[in-house]
Amino acid sequence: MPGRGALCLGLLLPVLLGCGSAQPGGCPALCECSEPAKTVKCVNRNLTAVPPDLPPYVRSLFITGNPLTDLPAGAFPAQRLPDLASLNLSGNHLRTVEAGSLSLPALRQLDLSGNALVSFSPQAFGEGSSPLEELALRGALRDHGVLLSLAALLQSGALRNLSRLELADNGLLLLPAGMFTALPALRQLDLSNNSLVGLRNVSFQGLGQLQSLNLSDNSLGVLWNSTLAQFRSLPALRHIVLGHNTWVCDCAIEDLVAWLKESDQVEGKEALTCASPDKMLGKALLKINGSDLNCSTPTDLPSQLQTSYVFLGIVLALIGAIFLLVLYLNRKGIKKWMHNIRDACRDHMEGYHYRYEINADPRLTNLSSNSDV
Repeated sequence: MPGRGALCLGLLLPVLLGCGSAQPGGCPALCECSEPAKTVKCVNRNLTAVPPDLPPYVRSLFITGNPLTDLPAGAFPAQRLPDLASLNLSGNHLRTVEAGSLSLPALRQLDLSGNALVSFSPQAFGEGSSPLEELALRGALRDHGVLLSLAALLQSGALRNLSRLELADNGLLLLPAGMFTALPALRQLDLSNNSLVGLRNVSFQGLGQLQSLNLSDNSLGVLWNSTLAQFRSLPALRHIVLGHNTWVCDCAIEDLVAWLKESDQVEGKEALTCASPDKMLGKALLKINGSDLNCSTPTDLPSQLQTSYVFLGIVLALIGAIFLLVLYLNRKGIKKWMHNIRDACRDHMEGYHYRYEINADPRLTNLSSNSDV
C-alpha cells in the first residue's frame, strides 16, 4: 500500500505543479481560460502589460479593468494568435496605441471604450486593409488629437470592412470633414451622448449600407437641407434617432419639420420637442406650422434685387431731369451770376498782381513808402 501511495503521489505531483504556472498552450496565471469556448478572461487582475503567454486557441479575449497604459507594437503576436477574432480592452487605463499593436489577421471585433487615449496611431492595424468589422470607442476620444488620428485611419481605407462604429460619450462638438467617406460597409453609426452642434461639415455620401444612425443626446439645434438631402439619398437608412437635442424652433427649422412629417426614417419623432425660444418651449416639432414660426413668405432674392435696382435707376433719372430743368429755367440768372463771379475773380487777381510787382521792384517799394509818409 505504501508503494501504491507513493506511485499515485508521483503521478499527481507534475499535474499539481503544472496548475500553478502557464504552460505552452495553457492559461496565464492571472487569467481564466476555457479551451472549449476558445475564451480567455483577464478581468481586474492588476495587469500592466498584455500577458505574453496567451494560448493560441483563443478567439475571444477580455482584458478589462486593469492599469494597462500602453499597447506596443506586437502586443498581440499574429503568429501566436491567428484565430483571435474578438478583443475587449475596455475599462483599462490605455493612453497609447502604437503602430502594429493590433495587426491581427482574424480580428473582427474591438472594444477600446473607457480608456483615456492620448495617442492612437493610424497604423495601429498594420499596413493594408484590416478585417475589423466592429469598433467601439465609447468615452475614448476626449483628446482632439486622437479624434484626428482616428479620422485619418478611417479615411485611409484601412477599415473599409467596418460595419459598426460606436463613438458615443466623447463630448464631440464637431466631426472632421469627410471622416466617414471611406466606410462603404458601415451599417450602424452611434454618435449619441456627445455635444454635436451641427452636421454641416459631415458627409454621409458613400454610406450606401448605413441602416442605423444614432444622434440622440447632443446639442443639435437644426438640421439643414444639405444634411436632410443626404439622409434621403441613403436607401438602407431606416433608423435615425434624434431624441434629446436642443432644437431651436425659429424659421430655420421649417425644412426639418417638413422632412419629419414626410419621412419614415426617424424613430420616436413624435417625442421631439422645441428647446427654444421660450414661447415654443416643449412644443412638439410635428405640430409646428407656419403661423407658429411667424415667418414671412420668402421672395426670390435675385428678382427682389433686380426690382430694387430698377426703382433706384428711375429715382436717380427723375432727380437728374429736375436738376436740368431748374438749370434751364434759371439760365439767364445763372449766366449773370457766372459773369459776376468772373469779374470778382479778375479784380482779385489784379490786386494780387499789383502787390507782387511792388514787392518785386525796390524802387516801387520806396515810392510806395514815401507816398505813405
